[in-house]
Amino acid sequence: MSTDVRVIPLEGIPELTEGDDLGALIAEATVRAGGLADGDVVVVAQKAVSKVEGRLVALAGVTPSPEAVELAGDEGDPRQLEVILREAVRIVRARPPLVIAETRHGFVCASAGVDASNAPSDSVVLLPLDPDASACRIRDRLAELTGIAPGVVVSDSFGRAWRQGTTDVALGVAGFRAVRDLRGTPDASGRELQSTQIAVADEIASAAELAMGKARGIPAAIVRGVDVPLGEGSATDLVMPRSRDMFR
Repeated sequence: MSTDVRVIPLEGIPELTEGDDLGALIAEATVRAGGLADGDVVVVAQKAVSKVEGRLVALAGVTPSPEAVELAGDEGDPRQLEVILREAVRIVRARPPLVIAETRHGFVCASAGVDASNAPSDSVVLLPLDPDASACRIRDRLAELTGIAPGVVVSDSFGRAWRQGTTDVALGVAGFRAVRDLRGTPDASGRELQSTQIAVADEIASAAELAMGKARGIPAAIVRGVDVPLGEGSATDLVMPRSRDMFR
């Protein structure tokens, strides 16, 4: 197994709009970057996926509810808070205008994933309805156009409750298992591991962000050299089961 890991930014992908063939645009970018190789994982920013899937809301058409006005406080936009409430299944914590919410996917994140950055003026971008399905469609399109079916991760930036700053995580996964389960295997000293599970898809997403950035206009990257767990993957495998959740 190679220990060399490379992150290759996929440059030249234009600004995206609803209906664009994202898989084809990524395929063209992989050719410019030297082509795909077996074992590659392609990481695609969530906003790129959401834009081509039409997951944008123009705030001009949003009427905020009294709850949204209260959550917005003096500094937030009540219209954006209304969109957040519509995307959330539960408000976990709130300190106006900051809201931590659980999405319909089971993710717990700031603003239920609703974000105005890198969005058209006076609009917000929502998470894809089914990020795993989005990843599968991109993978299938890449396989059709390039002859190689890479792993695919749809990534987004999440904050962490006890750490400053954000790091990218996997919202959608296709072509490999999101978690490497080491329970029952020996460590370097021969002791049996009891609870170790590695969030491989999150690690790949975070590595790719180092090349993609937030303001560089690079919505995708190839991560090469990672020994991913083979099998059918889903980002929902990364969500902590409620029975084991000590904080909600």
